[in-house]
Amino acid sequence: MEWEVVIGLEIHTQLATKSKIFSGAPTAYGAAPNTQACAVDLGLPGVLPVLNEEAVKMAIKFGLAVDAEIADRSVFARKNYFYPDLPKGYQISQYELPVVGKGEISIELEDGSEKVIGITRAHLEEDAGKSLHEDFHGETGIDLNRAGTPLLEIVSEPDMRSAKEAVAYMKKIHSLVRYLEICDGNMQEGSFRCDANVSIRPKGQEQFGTRTELKNINSFRNVERAINFEIERQIDVLEGGGEVVQETRLYDADKNETRSMRSKEEANDYRYFPDPDLLPLVVDKELINSVRATLPELPNEKRDRFVNELGLSLYDASVLTSSRELADYFEAVLKASGGKEPKQCANWVIVELSGALNKAGLDITESPVSAEQLAGVLKRIADNTISGKIAKTVFDALWKGEGKDADAIIEAKGLKQVTDTGAIESMIDEVLADNPDQVQQYRDGKEQLLGYFVGQVMKASRGKANPAQVNDILKKKLAG
Repeated sequence: MEWEVVIGLEIHTQLATKSKIFSGAPTAYGAAPNTQACAVDLGLPGVLPVLNEEAVKMAIKFGLAVDAEIADRSVFARKNYFYPDLPKGYQISQYELPVVGKGEISIELEDGSEKVIGITRAHLEEDAGKSLHEDFHGETGIDLNRAGTPLLEIVSEPDMRSAKEAVAYMKKIHSLVRYLEICDGNMQEGSFRCDANVSIRPKGQEQFGTRTELKNINSFRNVERAINFEIERQIDVLEGGGEVVQETRLYDADKNETRSMRSKEEANDYRYFPDPDLLPLVVDKELINSVRATLPELPNEKRDRFVNELGLSLYDASVLTSSRELADYFEAVLKASGGKEPKQCANWVIVELSGALNKAGLDITESPVSAEQLAGVLKRIADNTISGKIAKTVFDALWKGEGKDADAIIEAKGLKQVTDTGAIESMIDEVLADNPDQVQQYRDGKEQLLGYFVGQVMKASRGKANPAQVNDILKKKLAG
């Protein structure tokens, strides 16, 4: 039987506010356990929550970016359950009336086409604390620093049909929240994580199959691995004559498997009811318009501008706009180099710089080579001071901190390109004299030998001869 996969994601985005969603306690990462949880976060008797306005603005900002409906009236509810890291016995969240309603976002598929993924809702809620199972000798430690941290939970429609589509969607949301500067997107610190709802059904069937929920996956690679494992597991269950059970499952990255955590709760298990301590959230048009005015150029808009105005390929433009920091770096390089060679700037940022960053395990914000330094290299290629090959040597020197700019390195290492026609002709004459057999073969029609001659001349010049001049003069002399 042919099976169709149905996937929906619930992405938990930690909002980049300085204080928590209902209290003034700080949200900074890395503090000593239980030092950033105040009486409000712990739900102690007599305390009252006060909504953080910045969290609301960030939620609206996201909603506007995905063309979603912004509710003029939304309600906070109590989601009741008992867990050691939830001291109040309930979590304040939004249920029936979220602040952000239906929206959509497009993702790029592997074949270059685009697919629109629906967003069901995005609602505000507080995070719970964290249970720590290591180093406690059979016991569990509780750190309540995260309790009350503001989250925006972004719930997709079940529109994805493969693990790769789910990863593409997750990456698009990750890029967008960083563009909007509402989340730092740090997966290692738990600022951006997701639950995946996975089901399968016979191809052609409209009714959804029974879904399982994979909890708290915090990397793109693990999202793909977890979903693919779960798909195979469900197929094995159904083809073996069994039934998929609706449940919550945990993904074990070390063993690359999912295992049952608990049966999946329904909404009525949580006994939602409006929080009596919080008034309904009323959002007027004035607030929405003020937030709209702060929207940056969004990834798709920037990508289209790079294609239409700068002449970049769709692929290059998509890579450069995959993060706001990378796009900003590229534009800084382009501006500093005079703005005349966008394709060359794109190639150097995508190939040389990104390659070096990946090899070193660094983010673009940690690049040892600044945009101005890279632009200095490109300007010296443009004015024929150095060749493209020598430019890589200059770049490596900048990366290692061997000079403050391209000019200093070129001067110190004697890398200036030889453009003197007489000097190049002299080297060519010497190469041709040393290779009479190859010269004759070239003149007899074996024109692919031109590359051999160019290589010999470049070797003789230690890479400093201008390649264009070498090609031009060689062709004339060989023709003669």
